[in-house]
Amino acid sequence: MKKIICVGHAALDYVYRIEAFPPQPMKVRSLEHIESGGGMAANASAAIARLGGDVELWSRVGGDSAGERILKFLAGDGVDISHVRTFPHARSSTSAVIVDHTGERMIVGERDHAMPLDADWLPLQRITAAEVGVVMSDLRWLEGTLAAFKQARASGVPTLIDADLGSSGLMEEFLPLTDYAIFSAPALDAFAGAGDGAAHNRSQLAKVLEHGVRYAGVTRGADGYVWLTADGEAGEQAAFPLDAVDTTGAGDAFHGAFAWARASGFSPEECARVASAVAALKCRRLGARAGLPTQAELDEFLRARAN
Repeated sequence: MKKIICVGHAALDYVYRIEAFPPQPMKVRSLEHIESGGGMAANASAAIARLGGDVELWSRVGGDSAGERILKFLAGDGVDISHVRTFPHARSSTSAVIVDHTGERMIVGERDHAMPLDADWLPLQRITAAEVGVVMSDLRWLEGTLAAFKQARASGVPTLIDADLGSSGLMEEFLPLTDYAIFSAPALDAFAGAGDGAAHNRSQLAKVLEHGVRYAGVTRGADGYVWLTADGEAGEQAAFPLDAVDTTGAGDAFHGAFAWARASGFSPEECARVASAVAALKCRRLGARAGLPTQAELDEFLRARAN
């Protein structure tokens, strides 16, 4: 399988599990607390590495203790961090993640707005069709994404975006450089108008395809996944039911697994099934990465649900 390059955000998560969210601000006792690697692109790269994929993260961290921990977690996950640059006077991203007994979470994140934005240090010449299977981005580092996607388009390398809340206003610029656009449901509503049901999702995705992408999809949590292609193919993938411990990073896992499956040459149906399974399995454990499956675990999970 060819290399996958993930461009975007890396963070350090402080995760607290509580029984339930209070009805008003008050002191709440944590049942469990862990420190975990976080950030959308970083989590996606960890999902790819856990599946056995060859993956690089192109990102930025600050020269602080949080940055050191971010890099340590990534290296431990098997991600190539050769092109994660440390900026000595910047502050690394951190998040407080509060998770209740149903696995739902609230995230309070902080990013250093003084982090250098330029991407002229990225090794863009390494993005070639012979070496790279997919370049993906979470649209959290726009300069890096734009540079990498332009190079990927010039080299015939497929590109994939993770479109979440906050990125809908960026679509006009980035969709023309995108082959696979996978939205969260709130992000798709913000871009193409709110509505209910799979039929409405398909009409929304048709609007995405008008911008030149080859494939558009939307993750809908427990309601599954809907996708549409420029060739007229359409499909739905039901969510895999599991007792969720923590849904943090499930969407990141979906995108990483989709990129891995695409780089492995899987069909659209297989990509959707693999990504949905990896997202479900991620939710078994507290934190964004602890529940990520190996390829053997994924294969066993899918075999048990083959019918």
